[in-house]
Amino acid sequence: MRPILLAAAVALTGLAPLTALPAAAQSKTVTYEQRQGFERWKAGFRAKALSQGVRADVFDRAFAGLTPNPKILNFDRNQAEFSRPIWKYLESAVSASRVKNGREKRAKHRALLAQIEQRFGVDSNVVLGIWGLESAYGHAYGDYSIIRSLATLAFDGRRKKFAEEQIIGALKIVQNGDVAPSQMIGSWAGAMGHVQFIPTSFQAYAVDFTGDGRRDFWSDDPSDALGSAANYLARHGWRTGEPAFIPVRVPRSVDAFELRGSNKLPASAWRAKGVTTLDGRQVPDFGPAAIIIPAGAGGPAFMTFKNFAVIKKYNNADSYALGVAQLGARIAGAGPLNVRWPEDDRPLGRTEKKTLQAALTRMGFDTNGIDGMLGPDSRAAMRNFQRSRGMPADGYASAKLLKRVEDAAAGREAMGRDSVRLIQMRLNERGFNAGKPDGLAGPQTRAAISAFQRSSGYPADGQPSAGLLQALGG
Repeated sequence: MRPILLAAAVALTGLAPLTALPAAAQSKTVTYEQRQGFERWKAGFRAKALSQGVRADVFDRAFAGLTPNPKILNFDRNQAEFSRPIWKYLESAVSASRVKNGREKRAKHRALLAQIEQRFGVDSNVVLGIWGLESAYGHAYGDYSIIRSLATLAFDGRRKKFAEEQIIGALKIVQNGDVAPSQMIGSWAGAMGHVQFIPTSFQAYAVDFTGDGRRDFWSDDPSDALGSAANYLARHGWRTGEPAFIPVRVPRSVDAFELRGSNKLPASAWRAKGVTTLDGRQVPDFGPAAIIIPAGAGGPAFMTFKNFAVIKKYNNADSYALGVAQLGARIAGAGPLNVRWPEDDRPLGRTEKKTLQAALTRMGFDTNGIDGMLGPDSRAAMRNFQRSRGMPADGYASAKLLKRVEDAAAGREAMGRDSVRLIQMRLNERGFNAGKPDGLAGPQTRAAISAFQRSSGYPADGQPSAGLLQALGG
């Protein structure tokens, strides 16, 4: 269960802001047919809400005069096309002004934050990091009616199950007396207040920290909201006194495939592989840890611990967890990250991701669909392609990788020494003596290529190529 989703996730995981909508999509009114459809949906949903414990008077008061919001439909149907590089995201997330404002908030709420730390055992600087990223410390948590926004999404149908579940949660919050429907405001996608909980997360994790009988995420006093964020982290296993991550140095001998969030190893195992802190010391032992390379093998590496995974329960993005933890550290007085990003490359937009998937699939690296969503199958296809070319198998979708894949699919890929060396190795494994795998296509290697081509029914041109490498099984 995540506190934020949809629009909030767009804002906080490194994606670009919503692009300008085409004129035809910027309608400020709803059609007669949409109004009629909304009324039919509302009548059916009322019975469902009442069957799940929402009182009739609460439902009717919240939905009185409610109409779908055309802005919400526009936002939901016109998501951003391009992604921001993670270094640009972090530059914004941990900006000088955000750090300065966070330190001012820390000074203003020092007693409150100390009480939160004592009660929940969660680093209050991380709570400030969440507050800073989610709503700029309460200055920008949205002014959309949560119930109207969710009702619009539910009636539209594309996110019906999620939206209806959240509306019922919102109505129960109103029914509990925490907030009036008119005051329940937040993002267009349903995230609420200072720390942007969605309604079901509010029900499960919000606390009345002030003891006034209400869980208030909307007033100038952030006590309930910050206490609730700490409670959320504590309930998901926060470990007091441990970091979320540290930058590390990884030897080239470590396969990039090992550097992923799901590959958690003891500190002793990473030490044995030669992984150190940036200044060459032994990496600390805070239990099983994963090393991630969020900008691919050409970017920095971070060893992540249990608390990193806990922050990701709030928003399941590496960029978000890095941003929250680093913002909290900067507020506490730490300096900037001493890492270098591959700023000569960039991540792909959704259309480019589809192009990448299509090209990989044509070459036999099956992505199990061409939808612009790079899930496990697409990542595996990218890694297999990278391995077939002697590249670090980091599964990072960048502009450079797209060009390499498109060139390979079109038969115009230049064969580097790593690829020629791989061809030599594969030929030797099959009994075609290509000589020492040195990456140089000399006479012996070309003779071995010709022999393999003849034996397989290919034209015997003796030339190393992407097609040959694929025929040899990568």
